Amino acid sequence: MNSPPSRRKKDTSPASTDSTSAANSANEDISQQVDPSSATITVSAVEVTELTQEEQSDRLLLERKVERAFFEAGKALAELRDRRLYRSSHRTFEEYCRDRFGHSRRQSYLLMDAAVVFDNLVEICDQFDHKLPTAEGQVRPMTKLEPQEQQEAWLRAVEVAGGKVPTGRIVKDVVQRIMERTQVPNTYQIGEVCQILTKDNPELRGKGGCWAIVSAVNDFSCSVRMWDGEYAVGLQHLKSFNYLPAECQQMREICDRLSRVYSSALEESVQKFLESLGKLKRAYLTALEEKFLSVLELEIKV
Repeated sequence: MNSPPSRRKKDTSPASTDSTSAANSANEDISQQVDPSSATITVSAVEVTELTQEEQSDRLLLERKVERAFFEAGKALAELRDRRLYRSSHRTFEEYCRDRFGHSRRQSYLLMDAAVVFDNLVEICDQFDHKLPTAEGQVRPMTKLEPQEQQEAWLRAVEVAGGKVPTGRIVKDVVQRIMERTQVPNTYQIGEVCQILTKDNPELRGKGGCWAIVSAVNDFSCSVRMWDGEYAVGLQHLKSFNYLPAECQQMREICDRLSRVYSSALEESVQKFLESLGKLKRAYLTALEEKFLSVLELEIKV
């Protein structure tokens, strides 16, 4: 007769009991001491060290480069234009900028104008330890102001922004208040012939002394037509020629003819001739000027 299978007895010896208790105790200690969330924080924590003097110097240098990026671009474009370094490959500066940088004429001139304003702000910002502009859009509204007003506007805009670099919107609002403060009555009339006064306004570079026809009268400016397009010009940058109505009519006719003929695709010598007519100090063309202009009109078939 087979005997029933024997069962293994549980080891209840003192050594076994002590071993189990020790293991359980160790597990309890671990579970109490190690919190999963705190363990993650400990692993992910990174010791932050102070910058060395050399690193701090490098940081300031790189920050200045970022701040001055658009300024350097505008300065470089102005030199390329003024020295005509584009002439070996392009007939005009506008064509060169479009092909080389993908810039429109407006974009290139906005950068150049912004560089002039930025240069005007450097000294005042260093003096008051203020932030400098970091983008062309922050500078653009100030191109309408005189140099001293530009400095005033920027300092005020930084103050409004709590000591930080102000947005273009903040700068625009500050500029608007300055312009309203200096508002003068607009007495110009549509069709009136005026002379352009630059008065350090970078937007009017190259237009000093030119004549223009008033096409719209605004609160703080006039829209004027010139031989190469239409511009918005502040009242402080206009001076009436006080021509008689008949003389104004003659100038409007000349302006229409020049506008139809003028094009950036023309040869540079032809452009210069047309631009010279845009600086006339009289309300008529000489016989020779009339002859040259008529030949161009026939050639271009306008």
